[in-house]
Amino acid sequence: MKMSPLAFRFVALAALAASAVAAFATELPWSEHAANAAMARWPDGRFVPAGASWAWNYELGTLLEGMDAVWLNTVDPRYFNYIKASVDQLVGPDGSIPTLKPEEHQLDSILLGRQLLLLYGVTQNKRYLTAATALYEQLQQQPRNVEGGFWHKQRYPNQMWLDGLYMAEPFYAEYSKISHHEENFADITKQFVLMDEHARDAKTGLLYHGWDASKQERWANRQTGDSAEFWARGMGWYMMALVDTLDYYPDGDPGRAQLLAILNREATAVVRYQDASTGLWWQVMDKSGAKGNYFESSAACMFVYALAKGVRRGYLPEHDLAYAERGYQGILAHFIKTGPGDDVSLTDTVKSAGLGGNPYRDGSYAYYIGEKRVTNDPKGAGAFILASAEMENAQNVKLGRGDVVTVDGWFNSQQRTDAFGKQVYFHYKWGTQDMPGYSLFGRIFRNDGAETKELDAEPTAQNLRGSQVFVIASPDNADKNPHPYYATAEDAGQIAAWVKAGGVLMIMENDTSFADLDHFNVISEKFGIHFNSVLRKHVIGTQWDMGKIVVDGNGPIFHHPHTLYMKDVCTISVSGPAKPLLSEGNDIFMAEAKYGKGTVYAVVDPWLYNEYTDGRKLPALYDNYAAGKELVRWILEQVPQHSAQ
Repeated sequence: MKMSPLAFRFVALAALAASAVAAFATELPWSEHAANAAMARWPDGRFVPAGASWAWNYELGTLLEGMDAVWLNTVDPRYFNYIKASVDQLVGPDGSIPTLKPEEHQLDSILLGRQLLLLYGVTQNKRYLTAATALYEQLQQQPRNVEGGFWHKQRYPNQMWLDGLYMAEPFYAEYSKISHHEENFADITKQFVLMDEHARDAKTGLLYHGWDASKQERWANRQTGDSAEFWARGMGWYMMALVDTLDYYPDGDPGRAQLLAILNREATAVVRYQDASTGLWWQVMDKSGAKGNYFESSAACMFVYALAKGVRRGYLPEHDLAYAERGYQGILAHFIKTGPGDDVSLTDTVKSAGLGGNPYRDGSYAYYIGEKRVTNDPKGAGAFILASAEMENAQNVKLGRGDVVTVDGWFNSQQRTDAFGKQVYFHYKWGTQDMPGYSLFGRIFRNDGAETKELDAEPTAQNLRGSQVFVIASPDNADKNPHPYYATAEDAGQIAAWVKAGGVLMIMENDTSFADLDHFNVISEKFGIHFNSVLRKHVIGTQWDMGKIVVDGNGPIFHHPHTLYMKDVCTISVSGPAKPLLSEGNDIFMAEAKYGKGTVYAVVDPWLYNEYTDGRKLPALYDNYAAGKELVRWILEQVPQHSAQ
C-alpha cells in the first residue's frame, strides 16, 4: 500500500524520536523521568543557589502542576512530598505568604495557589486554605478594564495578556467551587470571552498575545488595541487555561458551553499551524520558516497537553488526539536530551516574553525571535511533564469515552461541615481529596476517558438513566448516620431494572460495624450475592499484614500480581448467577453476577479510598491504586457498548 506524504512524514518523525532516545533504555515513562530530573535539579523547588533569597512565583507553580500530574498518576509519595516541601518554605505557619506583594496585583502570583488548594484538600490543614483565601481576596480587588477584564498587573493598566488566563482562572474556578461561590463562574467566563472577542484574529483564528482596552500602549494597534504577533507560548497558556478551568464548571452553567466553543475554535487554529514535517509550532506561529523564527519547546508541550487532555475529558473531538501524538513525537525528537542516570533536559524554551515595561518590549516579530532561549527552564519542564502525563494516559481514553460513572450519595449520605460552614457529602465521594474520599478512584475513571458524577437522590431507574456505571460504597448504618436511607425492595427493583438494561453496578460493602448489611442485602441478593455479617482482616494498629490479600494476577480482573490492603471486611456468599472472583480459603472477597445485559461487581470493602491509595500511609508493598487501575479497566469493559467491540 502506498503511504501518503503526511503519513510518511509522521512515521519518519516517530523513528527520529525513537532513535534520539534509544540510548535511554528504561521502564519508567517520560513523565516520571522528567519529574525525577527536576527534583534532582531543583531540590525543594528552588531555582536559585543555596542560601539565595527565594520568593513566591509562577514558574514554581507551573513546575508543580506537572508534579501534581505525576503524583496523581503514580501515587508515589516522593512527588507529593516535593510539592509540599516546595510550598511549605513559602507559607508561614499562620497561612501568610511573606514574599507575596498583593498590592502589585500580579495575576502571575495566583497560579501557585492551585498547589495550596491541593495541599488543603489532601491534608485539611487550614494553613493552606488561609493562604489560598488571601490570593482569592487579591483577585477580588484586582483592577479591571472598562469591560471587566482583569489587568495583567498593576503596572500594566487596562492590559489583558493570554498568560494571565492560565495564571488566574483555574485557581479562581477551583476556589469558587469549593467555597460555593457559583456566581463567580460568570466572571470567569467573561475573562475568556473578552480575549476571544478582542484578541482573536478572524483570518487565522489565532489570538494576539495582548489586548490593551485603552489602545494607548505603544505596542497596541490603535484600532483594535491588540499587540502585533501571535506568540506560541501565549496561545499555549490560553489553551491550558481553558482545559483546566472547564474541570470546575457546574453542570448546566451557560459559560461552560461558551468555553467549549472557544476551546474547539482555538484547537482548530492551533492544529492548522502545526508544522507537517516536525509536528511542532513556530515561536511566532503564523510565520513558518521566516528568518530567525524557530520551533519553541514550551509551546509545543502546552499544545500537546491541552489537545490530549481536551480529548480525554470529552472537550475536544477524538481526532485531535492524532495532532497531540504528532506533536509529542516532535518534542521527543527535537527537544529532549538525556544524560547520565535519570537526567532529562528540555531545550529551546524561550526564557520570557512580555509587553511594555522597562526596557520596553514592543511586541514586534524581531522582539519575539530575539528573546533568550534556554535549556531546562522550569516553565518548560512543567509543561513537558504535563504533556507526558497526558500522553501516557491517552492510550486508555477510548475505553471509557462517553461513559458516565456515578457514585451514590443516597445509601451513603454522610455529611460534614466544610471550612465555609456548608454541609457537604464527603464519604467515598469523587470530590473528597482527604482520607475518606474517592478522588483518586475517580481520577482513574477520568484518565480512562469516563466522566464522573454524584447522585444524591434516590437511585431510581430514571435517576440512573444516562449512567453506565453506578458505585455504591459502604451504605450507612445508624451508628454512622443518624438518618440512614436503608435499602428497600422498591430500591432493589429499580436498580435491578437498570442493571438488566445494561448498567454496571459496583457494590463496595464494609463490615457490619461500619456499614449496613442486613437491609442492603435486599439489593445484592437480587443478583445472587449475600454479604455475611462476619469480621475478617481485622487490623490492629499498624500491623498491616493483617489486612494483606495477595493476588496472583491470573484472574479475570487482575492480569498482574498485586498485594491488596483491605481492613475489617465482611465476606460474600454466592448463588444463582453470581460467582467468586477473589477468594482466600473459604472466604469470598469479590464476586460477579451477570444480570440481563448488565454486570454486578461486589467487594467486601470500599478499598479504593484515598487513605489506602494515595501512597502516603501504607507501606510500598501494598498497591491498591495499581490494582484499582486494572479493576476500572475491567469495569469499563463490562459496559455493553465496549464489551461488544
